[in-house]
Amino acid sequence: MSTLTIELPESLKKSIEALAAKEGYSVSQFLASAAGEKLAVVLTLDYLRREAAAGRREDFEKYLAAVPDEAPPEHDRLD
Repeated sequence: MSTLTIELPESLKKSIEALAAKEGYSVSQFLASAAGEKLAVVLTLDYLRREAAAGRREDFEKYLAAVPDEAPPEHDRLD
């Protein structure tokens, strides 16, 4: 484990402390979890952007054309 010192506005610190306590976490656990979640989001967006840049419209159209043209099942409808 490593130690990291950060500066936070007092209001943010108090909110983090309150939420961490409410959820049953230490502030360190809460912040480590939040940092991990943010890192996962950024890495996922980077991955999706790379994949999208490598994609080809023709391939998309080919796979889309293979989808049957029928109404979704009753349990899968949005209306």
